[in-house]
This record gives sequence, C-alpha cells and structure tokens, in this order.
Amino acid sequence: MANSNAESIWNLVDARRADYEALSDRIWGMPEIAYTEYRSSAEHTKMLRDEGYRVTEGPAGIPTAVIGEAGSGGPVIAFLGEYDALPGLSQEAGIAEPKPLDGNGHGHGCGHNMLGSAALLAATAFKNYLAENNLPGTVRYYGCPAEEGGAAKAFMVRDGLFDDVDAAITWHPASLTRVDDALSLANTRIDFTFKGRASHAAAAPHLGRSALDAVELMNVGVNYLREHVPADSRIHYAMIDGGGIAPNVVQAHAKVRYAVRSRDLHGMKQLNERVIDVARGAALMTGTEMEFKILSAVSNLLANTPMEETMHANLERLGPVPFDAEDRAYAAKIQATLSEEDIASDYLRCGVDERPDTPLCDFIVPMDSVGEAMIGSTDVGDVSWAVPTVQARVATHAIGSPGHSWQITAQGKAPAAKKGLVYAAKAMAGTAVDLLNDPALLARAKADHQARLAKKPYASPIPADVKAPIQPRPQTL
Repeated sequence: MANSNAESIWNLVDARRADYEALSDRIWGMPEIAYTEYRSSAEHTKMLRDEGYRVTEGPAGIPTAVIGEAGSGGPVIAFLGEYDALPGLSQEAGIAEPKPLDGNGHGHGCGHNMLGSAALLAATAFKNYLAENNLPGTVRYYGCPAEEGGAAKAFMVRDGLFDDVDAAITWHPASLTRVDDALSLANTRIDFTFKGRASHAAAAPHLGRSALDAVELMNVGVNYLREHVPADSRIHYAMIDGGGIAPNVVQAHAKVRYAVRSRDLHGMKQLNERVIDVARGAALMTGTEMEFKILSAVSNLLANTPMEETMHANLERLGPVPFDAEDRAYAAKIQATLSEEDIASDYLRCGVDERPDTPLCDFIVPMDSVGEAMIGSTDVGDVSWAVPTVQARVATHAIGSPGHSWQITAQGKAPAAKKGLVYAAKAMAGTAVDLLNDPALLARAKADHQARLAKKPYASPIPADVKAPIQPRPQTL
C-alpha cells in the first residue's frame, strides 16, 4: 500500500538527518565489541535524553543496553538499534586498501554504527510525527548491544521487555536494497572445557591426560559429524585455551568454543546434543573430564507477510538510494579489491541477475526474488517470535563487499553510507506510520504472527540459568 503521509514523515527524517549522521560517525570512531559498548551506549542514551524520551538504562540487567520511550497509548511500535563492533577489523575510513588504525583493533565491519543511528532517527521522526499530529501511539527505541554473538535481544525477550509491543521494525546495512527475506539460522554458542592431568611429556607421558588432545579429538569428531547433518546446518569453532605454550608439558586444561547453527530451534537443539555427545566421547577417549556451558543462543527469524509487503511498498515509493557519481566512483575502487565471486555472490543471494558496471545498488530487489541460501544468524530472530517484526536491507556499500570485512569498515563513514542510513530511516518510519494509520494492517500483521506461532510455539533457546556475559566497564571511562 502507498503511504499517504510518506512525504511528511520523510521530511521529519530529513530535518534531523545531520545529527544522526554525526552520531553514526561518532560510533564508528569508538568501536566496542559485545557487551563492552559503554561509550556507544552512552552516546545513544544522551541522544535519547536530548530528544525528550523517557529513558531506561540497563534493561534486562545489561548495562550497555538502553530503552527510550515517547508518546502514550497504542499501538506500541518498537525500533531496534545496534552499535556493537567486531574484533580485528580496524580500518582507516574512506580509502580502498587495508590499513588498520592504531588502537584496540576493533572495527565496524558490519555497519552497526549506521544501524543504531538510523533506527533512532526513524524512531525520533515517528515520535515527532505523533506529537505534531496529536495522535495516540507509543514509540520505543531499543538500543541493543552484542548482536555479534552475544544475543542481547534474546535475553531482553526472555526478560519480557517486548511483551507489550505491537510491532517491531529494524534494518541492516547491505549491498542491495530489499525487504529482508526472514531467513536466518538458529544459533547456540557453547564453551567446552576439558580438564586432564599434567605430566612430563617425555619422561612420564603415561601419567598425563591431555586436555588438548581431547579438544583435537572433539574437532575431528565434529568434522565427521558435518557429513551427517542437514545441508543448511553450520558448525564452527574457535580455540579459547590451548593449554599453554610448553610442548613438553601434557596440557591439563583446554577450552574450545563452538557455534552450532540450524534452520530452526528444534533442529538446533537436536544438533546441540549431537555436538555435546562428540565432546563426551573425546573426554572418554582421553581420560579427561568435560564441562560445557551455553553462553548465548538465538532463534531463527519468523516472517510476517503483511509487514513485509508494507515495507516493500515504502521502498518502492522511495525508489533506490540516491547515490551520486562520487559515491559510485569510490564504490568502484572498493570493488577493485574484490573478486568476481564476491560480487556475483551478492546477486545470487538475492536471486537477481548480475548487473555489470554497477558498483552501488540502483534498484529495489523484487519481493518475489528467491536467491541461494547463504544464511547467518541474528538475535532479531527472538524479537520476531515475540512480536510481528520486519527488517529492511538497505544499500550502504559497494556490491560484493564481504560482511565482516575491512571493506565494510572503510565505507562506514562515506557519503554513500550516510545516504543509505537516511534512506533506511525513511523506510522504517514510513512503515510505522502505515501501521499506525491502518488498524486493519496491524491486525493482519498480528494474525499472521499468531498463525505462525500456532504451528511452532516459541520457547527461549537460552536456558533459564544462563545470564548475559556482561563485561566490566573499562577503567578509562
């Protein structure tokens, strides 16, 4: 449906764009990884207070989360923002070659500096729309940390922070502009700790029980397991503790972290048990003890057809992101650092034909496009099970730029990124206005959501005794 109030809400976005572009740049310049986003959260909290929101700090016991609320009455429309960075992706902005900056080594290689800023810009425009038109309705901004593996939204959902929300809206920086296809993998992060017995590796190896051997055998076992899982499942690992640097000492301790992903919650829980069984077998083979601890978990995304159609209508009404010749010139330099496979992969993912000599997306991906399954995970999934949820993907960087790469970090402050940020805010705010002004649309969205839940009821994938892995506030703050 066309949004009859599109121009007025988009004007409200444009009226505040400079402040939120600046917020995005500030967040880019203070990259903080999961649950350490104290400065980034403070920046969003200050903006919320300056805008006149009612602010709740540290919801769900997470000190780097924040919620801002404005207006009164229903419906309650939520905007989801993020601002966490990634380790190892520090990069100078505005260039087309890898060049890390001095500092902590982190970088916004997934564009969350833009994500949170645009979501808050959309919320503020919607807040001002309600006030200017004296309309009932509540806008709520959720500042969500630790999307990258920390599952903060899943903890917030588990703690009931979305129980009174009618609909949730968000977006993500991307290379192609489209409504998200609501495909993601449920994901659990599990630490496996093995405890053995130290001994002299040459003089008394028979007295040792190697925890490192146990980790290596577990990894081998999981490699064999991969042949016998559904094709869209994913299992990855990272060594957390190899047991020390002395090869002449049998390692008495070792720890490995696994990410276990599956198309849905039921499949993930089954796959978790199979991976845990492999770890038990590795412990038996090495005479060690094994403990496992679930750190976090997220659900797969749940679609909502009425809200997706509404957001797509807003994208069509907006047209493509208004990139200019200078934007395309810089994007072409970035593309020169990529492979043909990188570029083709973006088109394949969305099911559209490749367009030569197109460094930046100049079209809207049709809703009926079906691409190849190249699926990650997100804690937006848990919100989508709690309330009707929709997400846009908006072009902010060169087509082919790999996610979680120095190329994304380098483009994070470019004029093209800012154009995409503002565009995303307009798409989200326009969708909110449609939901507000058309009660029948919101009713259809809720009915769609309930119908999906009736088939597969939601249960939090995070065990009740697991708490968010909060990190201490740095002493330098």
